[in-house]
Amino acid sequence: MSNDWIDVRHSAKYQIETIQAHFEGHAYDAHWHDSYLVGLTRQGTQQFHCRRHKITSQPGDIFLLEPGEIHDGDAPTAGGFTYQTFYLSPAWLDSQMRQLFHDTPSSYQLSFAKTLNNDRPLARQIANAFQSVHFGELTMVQQSALDNLLASLAVHSHWRARVDNARLPLASAHRAREVIHSQFNEDLSLQDLANAVQTDRFSLTRAFKKAFGIAPHAYLIQLRLAQARIRLAHGERPAQVAAELGFADQSHLGRWFRRAYRLSPAQYRQICTNLPD
Repeated sequence: MSNDWIDVRHSAKYQIETIQAHFEGHAYDAHWHDSYLVGLTRQGTQQFHCRRHKITSQPGDIFLLEPGEIHDGDAPTAGGFTYQTFYLSPAWLDSQMRQLFHDTPSSYQLSFAKTLNNDRPLARQIANAFQSVHFGELTMVQQSALDNLLASLAVHSHWRARVDNARLPLASAHRAREVIHSQFNEDLSLQDLANAVQTDRFSLTRAFKKAFGIAPHAYLIQLRLAQARIRLAHGERPAQVAAELGFADQSHLGRWFRRAYRLSPAQYRQICTNLPD
């Protein structure tokens, strides 16, 4: 019998999702989010792959992931692990952090120096802010806790210039990603994608895996799942979302959604909107 559980809350006010969960054994497959993740391991040992490294997070450790960073999750020891995580909208976090970093050019984007650290003051601020937001404290209490979190997070953040994809060593992979983003709800073939960036599909697959860690088809599925989260959070029905994003049917969307997020599309929609499916 599984002892896994997950508790998700959605705050439209701050464009923030908060998740606390417990997993034993395999937690979730490799996936990415279009949010910044700021999390804290509360109990047990959490293990995941990110930035081409295997990362082990112990109680009190902090994990920081940028949008698009591929990661998975496993519990390598008995008893599993428990964590708390903020999913922060890039637009919201950018606007808030620019108030702390004055005169940062608009062409720069926020980045985290390391995926894992054990800064105890930051861990306390994550725990305090999570308690305030997840459990709906008074607005002023939430804002104060989030401000303290952002101030502590600033120590581990920096701004990096946005790179012109055409000048990157794996330019064909980056151009292919742009094509995927522009046509993510269409039935693109690998050959279509290779033709669009003027290469062959074998070279493209190798370059794409080297640039982003997964094959083009896997990236397309993750992008569709990220779009599904947005649409479900706005109240669209799973069947409608599946049809408009190119999934074969609602059950096809559901299988992929549960593998990545451990929730069904209907459960996620209800958490975000309080609407029954």
